[in-house]
Amino acid sequence: MNKLASPASDEYAEFYAGYVQRAASKGDVLAALSNQIDEIQAALGNLSDEQALFRDAPKEWSIKEVMGHLNDVERVFSYRLLRVSRNDATPLPGFEQNDYVREAGFDSHPIKDLIQEFEHLRRANILLIQNMSDEAALRVGAASGYPVSARALIYMLVGHVDHHMESLHEKYLPFAK
Repeated sequence: MNKLASPASDEYAEFYAGYVQRAASKGDVLAALSNQIDEIQAALGNLSDEQALFRDAPKEWSIKEVMGHLNDVERVFSYRLLRVSRNDATPLPGFEQNDYVREAGFDSHPIKDLIQEFEHLRRANILLIQNMSDEAALRVGAASGYPVSARALIYMLVGHVDHHMESLHEKYLPFAK
């Protein structure tokens, strides 16, 4: 796959529109998949484990928890992508992100491990996507009770990371000392 057109609005649930729009604003969404590995490394790679425990408010996630959440969602979205692209029509359940973060204990993980985990997950997803046929990218399944296409999931992967990176740059990194 060399180019991937933006999904139509009926290919994903409305609450994912922001992620899809963010990804579309990147231009080449396939290049953005790889670029985000470097972006995360540049933004978070020099943080100490202590700095990565910073929270922008008492009940908000720490930087480590945000990074762990990115890894969780990378896994969930990629599993959905695999199933939908393989023409599996089985409806896929949603997940409660706050429960996942709470149960994972990300604050005890080294930030460098969380960043490396993201890189491995994303590189595996890039290979999956690069080897996906155009037909497979257009397939539609169901997740969280809504239709979703494989290409919308690709856009959602990029948009989700972009959303959290913006938050990290605005609310966390200037203050994580």
